[in-house]
Amino acid sequence: MDLETVKRYLEKEGGPYESEVDSFPQRFFEPFVIQGLKVDHIERGRVVCSFTVPPRLLNTGNSLHGGATATLVDLVGSAVVYSIGAPATGVSVEINVSYLDGAYVGDEIEVEAKALRIGKAIAVVNVELRKKNSGKVIAQGRHTKYLAVSSKL
Repeated sequence: MDLETVKRYLEKEGGPYESEVDSFPQRFFEPFVIQGLKVDHIERGRVVCSFTVPPRLLNTGNSLHGGATATLVDLVGSAVVYSIGAPATGVSVEINVSYLDGAYVGDEIEVEAKALRIGKAIAVVNVELRKKNSGKVIAQGRHTKYLAVSSKL
């Protein structure tokens, strides 16, 4: 592919969606991904959620978009930090996602997040997405967050 084609692929100025996209409310992305997510179980250091894959979260191959998967790792992983009693979830230092299988419209997905370590400055969580009917893992994520250290002043 020539460089100009690559540039056009990335730059979406103008076009049929520009006014639509610009009119989206602030912090639109998180609700867009987690709309329909249900908490099935919550305890200190563990959160289990489920959802049915909607058409809005598909990639061009008609499977759950990797960005939506990474967002679920981020958001459900952050919820686990809250479940430990942290007043804030901090900022992401690293997110790693291994994509192991596809999920398609109508598939019921379970998202399980577990706290591996919640320290004074760093939190590390593990998040696994799997098909609810078979238990087959579709993605595994590790999320490391920096927790703001409170001032001693």
